[in-house]
Amino acid sequence: MLAAVSASGKGFTVTIIEKNNQTGKKLAITGKGRCNVTNNCTEQEFLENVVSNPKFLIKAAYRFPPAKVMEFFESLGVPLKTERGRRVFPVSDKASDICTALEKKLSECGVNIIKGEVNEILHDNGRVSGIRYFSSDGTNTVPARSVILAAGGMSYPKTGSDGGGYRLASRLGHTVITPRPSLVPLVTKERWPGELTGLSLKNVNVSFERNGKVLFSEQGEMLFTHFGVSGPLVLSGSAYVKSFPADMYIDMKPALSNETLDARLLADFEEFKNKDFINALDKLLPKAIIPAVAALSGIDGRKKINSVTKSERTKLAALLKAIPLTITGPRPVDEAIITSGGVKVSEVNPSTMESKLVGGLYFAGEVLDIDCYTGGYNLQAAFCTGFLAGENAAK
Repeated sequence: MLAAVSASGKGFTVTIIEKNNQTGKKLAITGKGRCNVTNNCTEQEFLENVVSNPKFLIKAAYRFPPAKVMEFFESLGVPLKTERGRRVFPVSDKASDICTALEKKLSECGVNIIKGEVNEILHDNGRVSGIRYFSSDGTNTVPARSVILAAGGMSYPKTGSDGGGYRLASRLGHTVITPRPSLVPLVTKERWPGELTGLSLKNVNVSFERNGKVLFSEQGEMLFTHFGVSGPLVLSGSAYVKSFPADMYIDMKPALSNETLDARLLADFEEFKNKDFINALDKLLPKAIIPAVAALSGIDGRKKINSVTKSERTKLAALLKAIPLTITGPRPVDEAIITSGGVKVSEVNPSTMESKLVGGLYFAGEVLDIDCYTGGYNLQAAFCTGFLAGENAAK
């Protein structure tokens, strides 16, 4: 939609082939229905939050940065607000307002919208010549001097992004980096997280490591599920865990140093010295997680606190700073927020988004091998590549 707006007004006919019964179907569910439009950050800060191929996005980021995205939507009559983490949302908290504004702009720009599903991008002598699509009245062909492929990845396939864009690109000779889920819940080898299903931990630090190398570490909120772990920290961290198994550690008390935590344990143990160990952690931990922590500590839950040794207390403190879990893999791609992988960016001109293999073929959004951190960055990537592709397709 953004690409079509960008391409319009240059004296050419601009047409969108839309496979869904409505435009912006996927956009309408982003941000839990609120639409995290972008992130109120600088171009460089945006690029720092791109996980895969940030250098490829430099031209697009500076051509249509977050500030211009915000200015664009406000010019369409959608007031915006900035929330925690610089996330930008419509003041109304309605993603539908963003979709409606884009639809209205498309109409004003004279963009044609045809309902149908593209099954082939036509080309002749190394350049696109049009597209062939299916619709309710059969197979149709639309001639075109430029074609922008903005078909999304594979996440949320019910919204239309079912990997079809990858198939169209590969038929034209493009390499497709194997798609995988990103910003996705993770499965654990251990079974005890399933016993805590629904328990949310706030103000904890989650880190992911492999062979002792830290892949991700951040403080915030996470959630235990029947299969393992989820929540904001886990979804964010999943973008950095590209192979499995991987090690995960939960720091239950990130604000406390080892020494401060030991002093806290001493104070609690003194207060509850006549209680069983299993009943002496209520002031320190959420009740639901205490049995799991007690089991992991190796301390008998019925042992009196006044009998817990210094060595056992030290081991407990170390555990609370790094509760270990083994991540065996991600949940299926249809549970992911975005897809990592896609059209190989070395085969695309980063200054124009045009294919280096087929003249007049452009790419935008998640169909490319780009993915970002959570926080509005992925929509920003979609908008800026769409703007650049549309602008250059019209040229």
